[in-house]
Amino acid sequence: MSETGGVRLEVDGRPFSWTRAEPGAGSPFGALRMFLVNSFLKGGGGGGFAGLDAGSIIGGIISAVSDAAAHYNPEPPPPVSHVSNVEACESEEVRQFRRLFTQLAGDDMEVSPSELMGILNKVVSRHPDLKTDGFSIESCRSMVAVMDSDSTGKLGFEEFKYLWNNIKKWQAIYKRFDTDRSGTISGNELPGAFQAAGFQLNGQLYQMIFRRYSDESGSMDFDNFISCLVRLDAMFRAFKALDKDGDGHINVTMKEWLQLTMYA
Repeated sequence: MSETGGVRLEVDGRPFSWTRAEPGAGSPFGALRMFLVNSFLKGGGGGGFAGLDAGSIIGGIISAVSDAAAHYNPEPPPPVSHVSNVEACESEEVRQFRRLFTQLAGDDMEVSPSELMGILNKVVSRHPDLKTDGFSIESCRSMVAVMDSDSTGKLGFEEFKYLWNNIKKWQAIYKRFDTDRSGTISGNELPGAFQAAGFQLNGQLYQMIFRRYSDESGSMDFDNFISCLVRLDAMFRAFKALDKDGDGHINVTMKEWLQLTMYA
């Protein structure tokens, strides 16, 4: 990875470039960097950006993501096309999950944001050790958007299976790192939990994420923890897919940039 990881865009055929060496939010690219932060953090709960120096923090966001993405090795992403028929090579476990999915998804064989909200809230209601206000329709829309590889606005079987397996894994991590058994994740517990989930972030990014996704008491509950990790997973996979030569830079046109950031 290069020493100047960042993002390059093209506007009207001309390259827009930002690397770690570029100045703060006063540059012509500052508005886009602000837009990236808001798009990245949209969909959580809690604290916002009060008290943060936007120029100093935004200057390191893309480089922090490029560094962390290089060390992130998620499960293979869901196929772009939906699988509608049971394949002969599927394991019995997958076939059982497909039967469950058929019951949950309904006639259209896809899970909408409102259906996802109902599923997740039904699940968490059975776990009193997980403190949560419940998954909101907005957080479920955000999760569907970042997992929706074919832009149908819903999750097909493979997309839902990928999300479901991650949520199960992250639920176990959440419980393991809730060392004080408060039902929430504190600022001290957050780095260990994220590292166990495969995300190697720097202190600046941990602080920013925690302020955005925690509540007024300084705790991150289960629904915000999951919403944050779903977004991180999607961001890292997208960055790695676009960073084809592994140099810590991605090249996107303005149209591609808007597609990446607005439908999320």
